[in-house]
Amino acid sequence: MTGNRAFSGPFAPSEADLSQCVRCGLCLQHCPTFVETGLETESPRGRLYLIRAMSEGLIEPTPNAIGHMDMCLQCRSCEAVCPSGVAYGRIMEGARAEVLASDRAPLAWRLRALFLREVVARPGRLALLASALRFYRASGLRAVAERIPGIRDRAVLAPTISGRPFTGSGVIALPEGTKKRRVALLTGCIMPLAYGRVHRATVRVLARNGCEVVAPVGQACCGALHAHNGDRKTAMELARRNIDAFLADEIDAIVVNSAGCGAAMKEYRELLSGDPAYRVKADQFSGLVKDIHEFLVELPFEPPTGNLDVNVTYQDSCHLAHAQRIASAPRRVLGSIPGVRLIEMAHADRCCGSAGVYSLTQPEMSLRLLDGKMDDIADTGASVIATANPGCMAQLEAGLRRHRGAARVTHVVELLDAAYERAGARGERH
Repeated sequence: MTGNRAFSGPFAPSEADLSQCVRCGLCLQHCPTFVETGLETESPRGRLYLIRAMSEGLIEPTPNAIGHMDMCLQCRSCEAVCPSGVAYGRIMEGARAEVLASDRAPLAWRLRALFLREVVARPGRLALLASALRFYRASGLRAVAERIPGIRDRAVLAPTISGRPFTGSGVIALPEGTKKRRVALLTGCIMPLAYGRVHRATVRVLARNGCEVVAPVGQACCGALHAHNGDRKTAMELARRNIDAFLADEIDAIVVNSAGCGAAMKEYRELLSGDPAYRVKADQFSGLVKDIHEFLVELPFEPPTGNLDVNVTYQDSCHLAHAQRIASAPRRVLGSIPGVRLIEMAHADRCCGSAGVYSLTQPEMSLRLLDGKMDDIADTGASVIATANPGCMAQLEAGLRRHRGAARVTHVVELLDAAYERAGARGERH
């Protein structure tokens, strides 16, 4: 026994949270890393045991113990099936924050936090990185790297940056027909650079369904990646910026088309619960946040009439299915599109291995999960893979390159937009 409590700072997991786990083991077969390794220390139960032991001073935060924490995807699949209601995501984020704030934090953790804080959270710097990745792909360097033994596995995981970025701000769309809602769109950090087309499709779909759409000028990165990786301070600063930017306008909802961002923003009320200046505003803000599929189903949206005639399989984004507990809404959107034949894959809600920056920090496990996911997708025979998060899209695209797949990856809202467009081309708008 060390006698020193490793986690005693402001973000330390509480005894109330830690004591919720009764070690029943129902989470084990839902944990991707446990399924892959069969190791107790790579399971939610095992990690909670390690965190509790460190919290009580029974063990030190050794590189081995911290390594098991780092292997966690934070997909929260365990949380969704836990009969005891263990707040696993909150516990893991708090434990990582305590490690990062300590003198025991690995150099890799510090560098990761620095990158997320000084690049991902800064639009100008992130745009420069996106330009470099765009050149990396367009120049053919990526294709060369993906054929070189020793580096090809890591090279294939580099995200694709192509197409026109999304740059809209202020009022970006007026409603078609009768105005039903005035909504604000989170533009975020990665999505406008890597998948600007998804934002444009989202805006068109919202306008088609009677929404005036605004993109608040002062908004920032949602802070999800920072919180997941232990930098709670930066996550809180970004949350405050977004709260100020979005609540400055009169809106009915904050619409988010990135599952990870939406989950983080719905939890601002928890993130800032100890901030007297923002506690009430954070609660108000989180209450306005809606995932795009959730929002459309509640509106309700106008069913499209354009026929797409395509076989589609759907990959549940972890922070949509497990953190936000939204699984049926995307499928209802897909089911409303004429000609879309939804073919469910096995283990649709198992993480694809993206998990924010996980594919960069844990490439071996990320690829193991991705290879399994691509096998499940291939079994469906679908020509389109739909999902609801930019990280998932980039990971699945990497899987297609790695396995020489012929399918294409799309966001669910892009298929709805395409069906509206096809109907419009035939003069079937109502």
